[in-house]
Amino acid sequence: MNLELLEKAVTNIGSILDLSINFDSSKHQALVIYDKQNALTDILTEAYRQLLPEAKFVNFDEVSKEEIIAEFDQLSPKDLVVLVQSASFRLDDFRIRIYLFQQKLKTIEHVHLYRNNPDVWDVYIDSLAYDQNYYRSHGLGLQKKLSNSSLLKIKSGDCELVVNGHLEMPKLNIGDYSEMENVGGTFPIGEVFTEAVDLENMNGSFMVYSFANQKFEIITPEKFRVDITKGIVTGWSDNAPKEFISVLDAIKELERPIIREIGFGLNRAISKTRIIGDITAFERIVGVHLSLGEKHTVYKKAGIQAHKARFHVDFFLQVDNVTVDGETIFNGETYSV
Repeated sequence: MNLELLEKAVTNIGSILDLSINFDSSKHQALVIYDKQNALTDILTEAYRQLLPEAKFVNFDEVSKEEIIAEFDQLSPKDLVVLVQSASFRLDDFRIRIYLFQQKLKTIEHVHLYRNNPDVWDVYIDSLAYDQNYYRSHGLGLQKKLSNSSLLKIKSGDCELVVNGHLEMPKLNIGDYSEMENVGGTFPIGEVFTEAVDLENMNGSFMVYSFANQKFEIITPEKFRVDITKGIVTGWSDNAPKEFISVLDAIKELERPIIREIGFGLNRAISKTRIIGDITAFERIVGVHLSLGEKHTVYKKAGIQAHKARFHVDFFLQVDNVTVDGETIFNGETYSV
């Protein structure tokens, strides 16, 4: 085991437990469910062993579904459940995190760790660092600016994407659960997201430097242009990769290739040259990403039935400048809110 990475994991996870989750081991129990199918999983599990010496540790692959549920049922509100997953734990139709939140349990999830190659394990562990002041100041600042926006412009090379109208109330993923019913979620964190109130108010073009394919893999092709008319993808440059075309074709078979989520990543540990393999983590990268497809369960839209929407494909934009009502909030590298 890489002891340097382990030491860093202990430090960063410790800050999550203390500053984000506010877990008090003297008053509450902790349960860690893990597997041993990946060496990064081993590092994180060992970090939790050092930080939570009184916790109960259960190897997911050595127990039954019923035994795991029984472990959950022995816990009390404000106890902690940690899920360290090489892929994603499945218990048939039993939706683990929803159940944990229903039981008022605090939750930390690490998912799809197998997608991260060993050469970026340090990036993943760095991305777990919890800078409380940075996340909360920029997160709340972005939320305030976006919630009052009537004109959002994203400058992308020679292109510009415009949302001429109000945005939905932005949601925060900044590790601050003080005003939330549920405590915890998937780590690493670092994002503020919204979408247009009227999806047809989005028009223009943008340059893409990365996107997720149908296997949830991160694709980093030569930058290519995507054109949007009334919220729908209507064109693209000739150098658009085949994987992009296949994603569009798959979406068009079942729904519209519409842009929904507008996400602002805040996690400074992730970069274009140090790409984390799992899309759930990579979308926290500092900058702007959009989702393609009708699926976005956070916001309800007329004409879109959430239970039928299937596609939510993330695209990452080359961004030179973002303005809200004429005021710059992002200069392509840092936020000014």
